[in-house]
Amino acid sequence: MNTPDQPIANDPVLLRQDKDHICTLTLNRPDKFNSLSEELLGALQKAFDDLAGDKNVRAIILAGNGRAFCAGHDLKEMRANPDIAYYKMLFKKCSAVMMSMIRLPQPVIARVHSVATAAGCQLVANADMAVAASDASFGTSGINVGLFCMTPGVALSRNVNRKNSFEMLFTGDIITAERALEMGLVNRVVPADDLDTTIDRFARSITGKSAAAVAAGKKVFYHQLEQNIEEAYDYAAEEMACNMMFPDAGEGIDAFIGKRKPVWQDT
Repeated sequence: MNTPDQPIANDPVLLRQDKDHICTLTLNRPDKFNSLSEELLGALQKAFDDLAGDKNVRAIILAGNGRAFCAGHDLKEMRANPDIAYYKMLFKKCSAVMMSMIRLPQPVIARVHSVATAAGCQLVANADMAVAASDASFGTSGINVGLFCMTPGVALSRNVNRKNSFEMLFTGDIITAERALEMGLVNRVVPADDLDTTIDRFARSITGKSAAAVAAGKKVFYHQLEQNIEEAYDYAAEEMACNMMFPDAGEGIDAFIGKRKPVWQDT
């Protein structure tokens, strides 16, 4: 999947490929380490908006071309626009992209083949799942240039425990893939040659499930995390009762009782 670092003229900054109900979105600024320019953020937002209503897609893979997964925001572009209104717009735009990922009905799996720093690490933390190559690395390194990774910290602190996320944010140190696995930032670490096979296995496991149940489950998963435990149980019980009324739930339970494979009605 990874391409040479020099882009082809007029190549889009974001590539999309759909196959077998799986959509792969590939960050395509290899010469800029896939840094999140305004154009790339806009392309991601449009892709997520389109995918939100695409019932043919059941899982999404987020990847990067070139030597890096994503090195964060485009610092040269940011320094070329030294204006508070511009910066507020830029970070709100980035935050909207991150929230759109969470609100997608389809699970998003980050394919981290190499470096993921600052807002690139935020993309990994913000994804629903992540698989990393053994030589990938991660960091929230903004503090090293006097810019605290505040928005990446939102996603990071909701994936990694408080002391580990604090350490990453305040030291700016780069961590290995194995350390990211220990901290819960990624689901698996595999040799680079096994990266696509592992991600494909996760994606196909998801696409084989009821799309209606997956979408409902993702919505409830993130909403209940922001509630206290009593509110979360009340909310989850209400939503699970509604889920029981889905045609797919009836079909799935009947198939289990009848020892047969379910035929989902939402294909």
